[in-house]
Amino acid sequence: MRIADNFKDYELIDCSGGERLERWGDIILIRPDPQIIWNTEKKNPLWDNAHARYIRSDKGGGRWQVYKKLPDRWNIAYKNLSFNVRTMGFKHTGVFPEQGVNWDYAAEKIRSADKQLSILNLFGYTGCATLSALEAGARVCHVDASKGMVQWASDNARESSLQDKPVRWLVDDCIKFVRRELRRGNRYDGIIMDPPSYGRGPGGEVWKLEEQIYSFIELTSELLSEDASFFILNSYTAGLSPSVMKYILDSVIVPRHGGKVTCDEIGLPVTDSGLVLPCGSTAIWESGK
Repeated sequence: MRIADNFKDYELIDCSGGERLERWGDIILIRPDPQIIWNTEKKNPLWDNAHARYIRSDKGGGRWQVYKKLPDRWNIAYKNLSFNVRTMGFKHTGVFPEQGVNWDYAAEKIRSADKQLSILNLFGYTGCATLSALEAGARVCHVDASKGMVQWASDNARESSLQDKPVRWLVDDCIKFVRRELRRGNRYDGIIMDPPSYGRGPGGEVWKLEEQIYSFIELTSELLSEDASFFILNSYTAGLSPSVMKYILDSVIVPRHGGKVTCDEIGLPVTDSGLVLPCGSTAIWESGK
């Protein structure tokens, strides 16, 4: 497992009974996590002294139960980057800390390249991967279907003093965008992709990631340049194990570009137990050049 242990402003303090006890800067939050199926004793006093807890509804969704005054938003740092954090609907905060291992991987590849890399970040969300790539020296195209998320990503760039770096902020359907880029003849040296479990296709049809991922990878891989460096595929979908995603990348990218594919779970260290919470799956193709 690849463990994201470079955060100073985020800490997974404990996890039990379907919940995480987390520190986001100076703010303590309790959030649900369905894969936490163990019921270890909640000894840490912060379980009873959090700022807010996300309470799921039996009808779907949920709400934040606030115990102490919360700012509308606040900042946490990751190395030289600064991210805005908010208590959003459906338990999210705008940052997935376990992704730090993928941000670091991409940044290392970008810094070690003998030219400025052009990176495509699909389903770019609030831009954490985009900022890491920009800070490392890449040109980045950031695409997300949500106008609010793209604005949040742009705000994060300003918070990190990266607003003048070479980046395109695009509000667009990712599938439509990829098809247009292929027609335009544009290519990228690295692609980062973290698609949602459920989404809507170009015609508005609902699609499940595990049913569409192979054809979408086939399509998107055509955007890799002749001397491309990497392709990162991340997923939180239960049906897509690291090995399944590796098989897809091995089948689609390696025959055309060579290189190799690695895969693993990504996770967060748990302070109180000394164990690691699995948080998602990643497969990475790299050229080996």
